[in-house]
Amino acid sequence: MEPAAGVIVGSEEFKWPVRVYYEDTDSSGIVYHASYLRFMERTRTEWLRSLGFGLPELSTEHGVLFTVSRLRIDYLRPAHFNDMLEASLRLVRLGGASLLLEQSVCRSSRELLCRAEVRIACVDASTLGPRPIPQVVCMELKRDS
Repeated sequence: MEPAAGVIVGSEEFKWPVRVYYEDTDSSGIVYHASYLRFMERTRTEWLRSLGFGLPELSTEHGVLFTVSRLRIDYLRPAHFNDMLEASLRLVRLGGASLLLEQSVCRSSRELLCRAEVRIACVDASTLGPRPIPQVVCMELKRDS
């Protein structure tokens, strides 16, 4: 993987609780692989919200959207129906038009179940073309690190 250009940051880890519902599992009660992606998406959304940037406001006030442009994921252990999990993320690199995040999902006992490296691209809300991250957003992301 090529190194991403930008500022290397060592942000605090953001954590979000997740309970496994029946809809998250396969017929055997084990969490379906795509459900981990939803858990991570919720965590990214709540992280941005905690920094003062709800997704609708990013679009309407700043004219940008964030979208996953690359994902590398390792599934290490299964989660099961009704497990209480903790999804987390850490900002690794802040680029001009992208973010590099480390994300994980653990059982509440801190047993690592899944980990991922996620690149998020900033795109124009109207054209969906690449666009620099707004300065006010960058400032808050740097403050969080």
